[in-house]
Amino acid sequence: MQKSSHLRKLVFIALLTAQGIVLGLLEQAIPFPFAFAPGAELGLANIVTLISLYTLSFKEVVFVIAMKTLLTTVLGGTFSTFLYSGMGALVSFIGMYLVKQLGEKRVSMIGVSATGGILHNVGQLMVASWMAKSWTVLLYLPAMSIVGIFAGIAVGVAANYALAHIKVLQYFSKK
Repeated sequence: MQKSSHLRKLVFIALLTAQGIVLGLLEQAIPFPFAFAPGAELGLANIVTLISLYTLSFKEVVFVIAMKTLLTTVLGGTFSTFLYSGMGALVSFIGMYLVKQLGEKRVSMIGVSATGGILHNVGQLMVASWMAKSWTVLLYLPAMSIVGIFAGIAVGVAANYALAHIKVLQYFSKK
């Protein structure tokens, strides 16, 4: 990779990370009106995760997710926020990465995102179960899964639109 190309990629990674942090902090400031699923969020910062997943290498995506999670927590969270966000991001990323490997003919970005939406909730409920020292917290999973599916679809549509309409992203596309 040429020096200017490498620099462009680093700037792209930094911009994605910064956008993820801003979206994460913005979402923390906006109450989400799902009374049947308290704690549910749309997951706007996952737009960045999806764009990263479709434009960067595995290691680079892990870096973006780790930095986004860590810095969002430092700027507007607590240690428990870090545990919930970190586990949700980890489980979600692993699932999205594996589902994406099925190929674009079998599953779209929206399907990958919906998978991530569900699995993010699974990761967070695993932490909640551990903290509460009770597996009964997982009874909350069906309600959270419904929200996760719809949020994942919305995030997937937004990321798909962004990926198709922003020329700078095509520069890094692996196609």
